[in-house]
Formats: sequence, C-alpha cells, structure tokens
Amino acid sequence: MRLVHEPATEDSRFDAKATVLARRVEIADSLVSRTRGLMFRRSLPTEYALVFPFGSAKTRDLHMLFVFVPIDAVWVVDDVVQRVERLHPWRSFARERADLIVELPAGAAADVEPGDRLVLGDD
Repeated sequence: MRLVHEPATEDSRFDAKATVLARRVEIADSLVSRTRGLMFRRSLPTEYALVFPFGSAKTRDLHMLFVFVPIDAVWVVDDVVQRVERLHPWRSFARERADLIVELPAGAAADVEPGDRLVLGDD
C-alpha cells in the first residue's frame, strides 16, 4: 500500500503531478493500534506513514506524549487535506476535523497543503 499526494491547482482541480509520500503504510484500525500510535518509537523509516482511518468526519485529537520524534500530521476529509502541522516530541497537541489522519516523519509533508488530496492506493 502507498500514500499518494495530489496537489490542487489554482482552479481547485487536482494536479497530474502526483507524488508518493509513503510506500510503507501502516493502518491503525484497532483500539490498541490507535491508542498506541507512534508512542515509544525512537525513529521512523523514510517513506513511512501511520494512517488512522475513521468511518466519519468529526473533530480528532493528536497528542505527542511518549512520542520521541517530531512528525508531520495531516487531517483529511474525503481525501482532501484540511490541515498540516509539524508536531514536536512530548509537548504538542492538535485538533481538527477529519475522517483520516496521517502521521509521517517530520518534513515528509512539507509540500502538502490544505486543499490537496491524499489517497491511499495499492502498489
């Protein structure tokens, strides 16, 4: 599975210049995997993403307690990016509406902006 970034153009269409953000995607779809998230990990591989799929869009929280590395967090509704934020180890907390949250190594979402699309796909 991979995570693809499709930048939006000025007229709100999506650009053909799609890029792969992550080729190694881990799905957090159980209570245990969602609760643990990236806690206690000392590093993240390149081209890695932890994805939290939810059945509906509502306000979702992220915390960085017991997370030892900075990450880029992306909140998504219907494949469209709502917010992108760099979160710092131990001290960050963020909240936004989403039906999908993506956590990436810090810097991986540098070119991702609200209005862009993030799409999960098969290799």
